[in-house]
Amino acid sequence: MESIKRLIRDIPDFPKPGIIFKDITPILGDPAAMARITGAFEKEFDAAKPTRIVGIESRGFIFGALLAQQLNLPFTPVRKPGKLPYDKISVSYTLEYGEGTLEMHSDGVGRDDRVLVIDDLLATGGTAAAACELVAKVGAQVSGIGFVIELGFLEGRKRLEGHNIVSLVSF
Repeated sequence: MESIKRLIRDIPDFPKPGIIFKDITPILGDPAAMARITGAFEKEFDAAKPTRIVGIESRGFIFGALLAQQLNLPFTPVRKPGKLPYDKISVSYTLEYGEGTLEMHSDGVGRDDRVLVIDDLLATGGTAAAACELVAKVGAQVSGIGFVIELGFLEGRKRLEGHNIVSLVSF
């Protein structure tokens, strides 16, 4: 995964001063890198025997949808409020700077599903924990959580204890 790590560029002071943003745009422009990421997730989560992929808005949609296609599984988006048109369930959660809410269609995950939750970045773990809570709300099981990047110094894994977590690149 060193070749993937080399494609991630640091953008200082984005979106605000003091933050170093991890830009994955170069990965998205490299089909071979995208294939390596999808293949790595497929290999890492093979034993989890997922039946559905959930992708977290917005970059989790990219990696999650590709993985779902590769595994021939259904894909369900988890979105910020006001983006989904059908009957939905929601979860509010605490962020380091306030609160957030995530939504999913009420029929987006079945009670018997074994779900992989996919996102691009694990920071504090709040968003991923909220997505897992949505999955649990319908009675489904989270069989794994995958991230392309993990910012280990923010200790997001602690918030996701008890889950099978895979991060492909760590900083």
